[in-house]
Amino acid sequence: MTAVETVVESRGAQAPRDPHRPFWTTRRRDQLTGYLFIAPQLVGVVLFVLVPVGLGIWYSLNEWNIFRGELTFVGGDNYAALFSDPQLPAVLGATAIFSIGIVVLNIALGLGLAVLLNRRFRGVTFFRTVFFSPVVVSVVAWTLVWGFLLQDNGGINALLAVFGIDGPNWLLSGDTAMISVIVTQVIRSVGVNMVLFLAALQGVPSELYEAARIDGAGSGRIFFRITLPLISPTLMLTAVITIVGALQAFANVAVLTGGGPGLSTTVLVYYVFQQAFEFNDIGYGSTLALMLLTFVMLLTLLQWQLRRKWVFYED
Repeated sequence: MTAVETVVESRGAQAPRDPHRPFWTTRRRDQLTGYLFIAPQLVGVVLFVLVPVGLGIWYSLNEWNIFRGELTFVGGDNYAALFSDPQLPAVLGATAIFSIGIVVLNIALGLGLAVLLNRRFRGVTFFRTVFFSPVVVSVVAWTLVWGFLLQDNGGINALLAVFGIDGPNWLLSGDTAMISVIVTQVIRSVGVNMVLFLAALQGVPSELYEAARIDGAGSGRIFFRITLPLISPTLMLTAVITIVGALQAFANVAVLTGGGPGLSTTVLVYYVFQQAFEFNDIGYGSTLALMLLTFVMLLTLLQWQLRRKWVFYED
């Protein structure tokens, strides 16, 4: 045997395992600790995400008669029904209007409030608390109160009557009902975006503002050239959160208008509820739920891809 062969053989041979070496080495303990830390999250993802999605796909391929307990396989019939549903275009239109209104108003107002409250003046803590407080209120209680205020003889029209304005019954007309649903939802949830933007604004180095003012930059130029680029990661985060939240908004519509009048405020998530639990069409309701899930995933992926163009990272 040559010297080269001896070296190769010695490298390929495995050292015998030490019988006295403990099984629970430091490396294995660290690995077990890591698995234990992520185990609750993994269990939650499996039980509350993967299993429901899998069941939703299975139910969408079947027709389930709850009263008889019969589950009949129908293949792609429920998916074909999407193209023949006469109400679905109106539902998708209402969903688009509702989502756009929520996203635009929520982000714009949240950023505006954060800019105004990112200053030192007497009572700033009080105003921050006031604007954030609706977030912690129960959405059902919040919506019930607004339902009384928006009636024909409610508080909103009483306030308008002081100025000589005859207000409508806000929840009985399609246009005003959609406006009412959007505004009440924005007022309740704008505090979350305000806090996120406020934290981002406080992280912008003050030296950049001072240097810009020395160079003669005005307030508008400073905001669009310094503030917005530096808080763009937070802007993307709030956009994703707000869009997903708008597509999943259910209680506000269910309690305030019940999807009416007509289909004017019937958003997709409420339409899923109606088909599955009011009309007992679990198969078609599951198909609509999968459509909603697809919309959420596509919009999230689109925003994630666009982050390279409009999100600025300092590093």
